[in-house]
Amino acid sequence: MVMMRSSQPLTGTNNRRCKEDEKLINATLRPGKRGYIIDTRTLNVAQQARARGGGFEQEAYYPQWRRIHKSIERFNILQESLIKLVEACNDQSHNMDRWLSKLEASNWLNHIKEILTTACLAAQCIDREGASVLVHGSEGMDSTLQVTSLAQIILDPKCRTIRGFEALIEKEWLQAGHPFRHRCTQSAYSNSKQKWEAPTFLLFLDCVWQILRQFPVFLPV
Repeated sequence: MVMMRSSQPLTGTNNRRCKEDEKLINATLRPGKRGYIIDTRTLNVAQQARARGGGFEQEAYYPQWRRIHKSIERFNILQESLIKLVEACNDQSHNMDRWLSKLEASNWLNHIKEILTTACLAAQCIDREGASVLVHGSEGMDSTLQVTSLAQIILDPKCRTIRGFEALIEKEWLQAGHPFRHRCTQSAYSNSKQKWEAPTFLLFLDCVWQILRQFPVFLPV
């Protein structure tokens, strides 16, 4: 069993095939075993991507794989959420109800919930079923990295050490080509919206913090 990450398959409106991809992905499964493709887009968004040359795996060519769609937000939605979160943190009223209302309105915790739920799903598929998992969104450089990184933290004790965590960031984020320069163009205090700006990595770090706070014995001394 393996966990893989990738960009979306470029099937397009004509349902193009890539037999090399099919052979590679199907080769990761043992006889009689099932695999899971976790697409971090809604089915509707994945279908719309076909008009732009993208798409998703056709079931006929991946007979042992089950595709699951788990929506994780990207880009301007995350950036707007961060701006609202910063506004809440800067509230000087010291009113708890006001603070909690602003926190809820930012939707930041909902984004964390979506990411952690998807990462737990990937980890459970591997740990409980012994299944291989393929995770992808559109380009494979944002939500895909959040999910695969957190799933490894859940599954592998080495990733929960300082050196292991550093190696995880190197492998899953730097070598995978996450565009830090574009995602982190401006500060959280800026209200201007750049097209490709998003607090993707910051959200990942918050998810790691949530795991540490909720499961303190989960991390080795």
